[in-house]
Amino acid sequence: MRRRSWFVAGFTFTLGAFLAWQVAQAVLRASQVLLLVVLAFLLAVSLEPLVGWLVARGHRRGRAVLIVCAVLLLIVAGLLAVVVPPVVTEVEALIHAVPGWLQQLHDHQSTLGRLEDRYHLTDKAKTQIGSGGGSSIFGGLLGAGLYVVSALTATAVVVTLTVYFMASMPAIKRFFYQLVPGSRRARTQEITEEILVRIGRFMLGNVATSAIAGVATFAWCAPMSVPYAAALGVFTAVMDMIPMVGSTIAGVVVSLVALSVSWPVAVATAGFYVAFRLLEDYLIMPRAMRYAVDVHPLVTVVAVLAGGALLGIVGALVAVPVAVAVNLILDEVVFPKLDAA
Repeated sequence: MRRRSWFVAGFTFTLGAFLAWQVAQAVLRASQVLLLVVLAFLLAVSLEPLVGWLVARGHRRGRAVLIVCAVLLLIVAGLLAVVVPPVVTEVEALIHAVPGWLQQLHDHQSTLGRLEDRYHLTDKAKTQIGSGGGSSIFGGLLGAGLYVVSALTATAVVVTLTVYFMASMPAIKRFFYQLVPGSRRARTQEITEEILVRIGRFMLGNVATSAIAGVATFAWCAPMSVPYAAALGVFTAVMDMIPMVGSTIAGVVVSLVALSVSWPVAVATAGFYVAFRLLEDYLIMPRAMRYAVDVHPLVTVVAVLAGGALLGIVGALVAVPVAVAVNLILDEVVFPKLDAA
């Protein structure tokens, strides 16, 4: 009888461990989808104040969501109208320059011709393609194409889920509130609403600091005669929304574009971005985030670093809202209970 009980206990433990491992693997496989869902929910929470403002003025919720989406679509279209023409112009210039480059390869007096005579670039390229390099190039192009398709698919999923969350936000909240016991429902609802408000403020604060970065870029590039100052401002504003690395990438790109003017302008542009990055990290961002979410700047920085290390860009975006929720729960629930104990 004792052997049987040990066998049952061991079998139960093994089965439980196996099921736990399977659940963990399923969560890891679905992590990308879950991150997209969380990102869409954060976007819906960020836009909820606009939807609520329209609903309070007599619009039905569905119509309010359509108005907000239409306004956002117009903003995105305006940004694309600023960014796309310079990109198209440069691509066309590159295409028209290719025949000239090929001709210079056979001109022994040109720079490309001298490089060809010294390093035999054409022969090496033919050898590489003939020895299987063509398949690797094709594989690289295929991988890039799959990455673009994946990015477009993820964008479509996030947009669709965001619209759904915006339209169904009251019903979603009512459903989760019903899962809480009636004696604690009112308090839970109060804390949850405060968390959602602070998350919305955080997202708006992030947009505000990114807009400041874009305006600062335009204000620097326009007097310096850096080409496409408006497009570079939009690019910087978009990249600045990515925590930690976004503004650095934007600074490198803008500095490289400034090389088309002169070396001194490029060096000065790089110095401008270093100074602005320090100003943003230690003055603008901490103050804006503390005002928006009432969280100490150190907590904000640590949360962003931890979230980025664990889950990448989306993790860095989600980290501060999670820190906001934890901080509010500690202040409103945990600490009062500990003080009363």
